[in-house]
Amino acid sequence: MRLVTFTENGTTRLGVMQGQNITDLSRAAPDLPREMNAFLSAGESAIEAAGNAEGDDFALNEVKLLSPVSQPGKVLAVALNYSDHLAEVQEAMPDFPTPKTPMLFTKQNSSVTGPFDPIYLPPESPQLDYEAELAIVIGKTCRRVPKDRAHEVIAGGMVANDVSIRDWQMASQTMTMGKSWDSHCPMGPALVTPDELDFANLDFTCLVNGEQRQSSNTSLLVFDIPTLINHLSTVCTLYPGDVILTGTTSGVALWMEGQPWLKPGDVVTCDFGALGSIENIVENDPVGTMIA
Repeated sequence: MRLVTFTENGTTRLGVMQGQNITDLSRAAPDLPREMNAFLSAGESAIEAAGNAEGDDFALNEVKLLSPVSQPGKVLAVALNYSDHLAEVQEAMPDFPTPKTPMLFTKQNSSVTGPFDPIYLPPESPQLDYEAELAIVIGKTCRRVPKDRAHEVIAGGMVANDVSIRDWQMASQTMTMGKSWDSHCPMGPALVTPDELDFANLDFTCLVNGEQRQSSNTSLLVFDIPTLINHLSTVCTLYPGDVILTGTTSGVALWMEGQPWLKPGDVVTCDFGALGSIENIVENDPVGTMIA
């Protein structure tokens, strides 16, 4: 099943994507929550009801897709989780150690944006970079999850772009400040449930203006999805709607010759085949000082 969050006629609700059509769950199953975190918290009965919903209420071009999880409680991310990405870092920084455990950081949830919304280039830095990633969404409240039970807490997967401002990232050991700018976590287009796909074997690419910059397969993760869930849930309780960005492969602008940073007008496409693709155009950040 492919769950979406969408806006139509000024209201936001949940739907099920089937091909180029969306079943509006507010019509087909009106007792279900209309926000993804609450929907996932409602458990298996909600998933079953959504799976049984019928009706081609809207064509995709009649609605605006938002990030399926628009307000995750946590966005937890993993650095250097593909060996080729680690290799390009170590080529430039030979003394950089090989991580023995997942290298983790957070993105603030205010960075989350829709699968086709703009990515903003801030005036504070030109070093805007891309990172195509598989996002895993937690579906159950959980703590200290054994690796062999990790599948029980996965609600689904999404395509994500861990957009980064590299000089701000490097200036802070936690990386969070370089990873958390508004609009720098586009996700979607749908939350795809585990029965649809094998998240451990997905080819993916990242294109900038049609030029391939990244290409890999999720089977090449250094620390696999069960390991990440086990490691993270050892420290903190994970809740429905929490998101784990599993890492990116080589080919980011930071380590390319000439450092081809993203600039206004660039189109970034992250494609995960059957999981879907997201596409975002780069624009100058329109927000100056704001005190609401």
